[in-house]
Amino acid sequence: MAELLNFHFDVDGEDFTCAGQASVQVKKNLRRLGLPPEIIRRVSIAMYEGEINMVIHAGGGTVDVNVTEDYIEIILCDNGPGIADIEQAMQEGFSTATDHIRSLGFGAGMGLPNMKRYTDYMTIDSVVGKGTDITMRVNIN
Repeated sequence: MAELLNFHFDVDGEDFTCAGQASVQVKKNLRRLGLPPEIIRRVSIAMYEGEINMVIHAGGGTVDVNVTEDYIEIILCDNGPGIADIEQAMQEGFSTATDHIRSLGFGAGMGLPNMKRYTDYMTIDSVVGKGTDITMRVNIN
């Protein structure tokens, strides 16, 4: 399975106004490649949720998007505090966001559940005190 394209982004954890820019750029790139709108929508939603989580909880991180003939893979990596209880974090409505973050309209506890909902495959590898790596895939065919 040959890798066709890779897009790399650094997510600034200090600036909410920049949050989501990488997912917007990937959306534009996937449109240029002529991928189906439903695939683009799913990738965009999952990636946006991941970006926002990195800004809210981890102080930023990196995103790599690999586009192959069969799927689009999104790899999110951060050096944040890690996720203490992944099972609990996957529950809709669960959030560790501060009141300030919630006052900005974020932190509703839907990020991880939406990431899983809009992808065909998702793994979370997290170590408390070291960070979190999330890999998601959206099948093209």
